[in-house]
Amino acid sequence: MHISDIEYSGELRTTAVHLRSGKVIITDAPPDNNGKGEAFSPTDLMSTSLGSCMLTIMGIIAARHQIDLRGTKVSISKFMGTDPRRVTGIKVEMKMPALELNSEQKRLLENAALTCPVAKSLHPDIKQDVTFQW
Repeated sequence: MHISDIEYSGELRTTAVHLRSGKVIITDAPPDNNGKGEAFSPTDLMSTSLGSCMLTIMGIIAARHQIDLRGTKVSISKFMGTDPRRVTGIKVEMKMPALELNSEQKRLLENAALTCPVAKSLHPDIKQDVTFQW
């Protein structure tokens, strides 16, 4: 399925257009890799996608069980390695809103996050450090 078109804008910047919605994402190389760091880098987007995917799949499960996840926040930290330059780890800190959930409901939501498509698509060498603050 053709989902986006991307154009190189120069100066280590790209512009991606989501074909269905027309929404635009600009990427910029980070300062530690010759860029200006004025937008998400491609590896920032990859790391951020993990958190967004986790929340999306949790939202699907939450809706099935009449749980309102509004207000849930995720903090993403990315760790880079060298030789080759690549993402070596992503730290995901889930800050859950004050909810009256039993242990089974929490387990369902945590499992949804940990098995989201992005989590399962990342190379196993990329350490995914996920914590839930209930």
